[in-house]
Amino acid sequence: MAISHALLSPFSLPHIPSSPIHSPFRTHFQPHCTLRRFGNFLDLKPESKPQPLKFDLPLFHSYSDRPRRFDVVVVGSGPAGLRLAEQLSAYGIKVCCVDPSPLSPWPNNYGVWVDEFQALGFQDCFHKTWPMASVYLNDEKVKFLDRPYAQVSRKKLKMKLMEECATKGVKFHKAKVWEIKHQEFESSVACDDGTEIKANLVIDTSGFASRFTEYSNSKPRNCGFQIAHGILAEVEQHPFDLNKMVLMDWRDTHLGNEPYLRQDNKKSPTFLYAMPFDSNLIFLEETSLVGRPALPYAVVKRRMAARLRHLGIKVKRILEEEKCVIPMGGSLPKMPQAVVAAGGVAGMVHPASGYSVVLGMAAAPGVARRAAEGLGSGGRMIRGRALQGRVWEGVWPAERRRVREFYCFGMETLVRLDLEGLRRFFDAFFDLEGFYWEGFLSSRLSIRELGMLGLLLFGHASPMSKLDILTKCPLPLAKMMANLALQAL
Repeated sequence: MAISHALLSPFSLPHIPSSPIHSPFRTHFQPHCTLRRFGNFLDLKPESKPQPLKFDLPLFHSYSDRPRRFDVVVVGSGPAGLRLAEQLSAYGIKVCCVDPSPLSPWPNNYGVWVDEFQALGFQDCFHKTWPMASVYLNDEKVKFLDRPYAQVSRKKLKMKLMEECATKGVKFHKAKVWEIKHQEFESSVACDDGTEIKANLVIDTSGFASRFTEYSNSKPRNCGFQIAHGILAEVEQHPFDLNKMVLMDWRDTHLGNEPYLRQDNKKSPTFLYAMPFDSNLIFLEETSLVGRPALPYAVVKRRMAARLRHLGIKVKRILEEEKCVIPMGGSLPKMPQAVVAAGGVAGMVHPASGYSVVLGMAAAPGVARRAAEGLGSGGRMIRGRALQGRVWEGVWPAERRRVREFYCFGMETLVRLDLEGLRRFFDAFFDLEGFYWEGFLSSRLSIRELGMLGLLLFGHASPMSKLDILTKCPLPLAKMMANLALQAL
């Protein structure tokens, strides 16, 4: 699940200790945590670096292009930013996308359900698909999900979005946004190269580390954190079926000879997420679904090393390495505010799973439509706060905010469950009709349908799982109901 994520968070992100081999965050292992004991992959370095796209980028030239004014400036060129720029420009809106390196490859892999990406029109951007997914609850029980899953080709997706942007007239400026100033009816975007670009609207899609989107000072963010370590590896062999990706593997037998790790894993569990490409090439990612605070990064790597040893997976080469920390749930940005946010910085991350790429891209048409209505496409032009408020309504419509409250309730429940509790939860969850579990993971259920899901889940739950729900859900449930009541007012 952690395959669609960003690397940093601007809000109260805890210090994540990491391996001194690969990380800029230096720390020392305890004597019993040596590389020899870790296994055979932690002393390997990734061998390949994704190369920048080769594309004739339509650049904005500050010294020759006049005037330096656009309808919209989009900050950032991730999937959400490029999709939004392309959607805005389809309405004839003049868009400038500002990013210090717009052709650089995206650092993280993206895993998606095939039907979700097909609905967005990006079915030609898959790198690999699997007809089914599997969930290992323990050594005795595995569930097979009859829903195709895919790894996205980051190169194909970015190239397609870039080509759409170029065709529709989006300009790109290669610089870092230094400061954004707002006047009554326009905003000025100051870049680190000295360029100043004026716009009627600024949309921030630059990710979790952005400092331009404001959150309430009086209301704590209170996020949960998903953390993962992943490798694309050439291996001697692996035990997984090539026709099934492994969505979650909650087995803990690999920690049988690691009593301290096993006890910690029972309290704060991690699972394996795996994409087998062939018998010798596989993407492996050890993931903490959600924690508060985040699980230490070094612990995730130790557990991964123990798991691979137990599975008999000997890593010969690491082709790519991925490190993820994703804020999940918590409060949304202040709305409205002068800078409109979209993507991860706007809280468009599934609070109970960590998926984000589809959410950010799927929201773009609605946001663009709202902006076009305000900027005069088929209606009367508005500016300033009126325009910003209208576009924020496109980012987070009232119904989507209510739905998100339920997902945050789900996240708060998952935070409180230990390994056995999570096994029981997912046993009942994936026993539901596909309409419900697929809709939950894809964020496409209404608030009423989510309420029905909750009742059905309780009905399918084992007696111990019912006890978990009755003892650990009341406080998150009360918080959700209070927030829904406030929104209704």
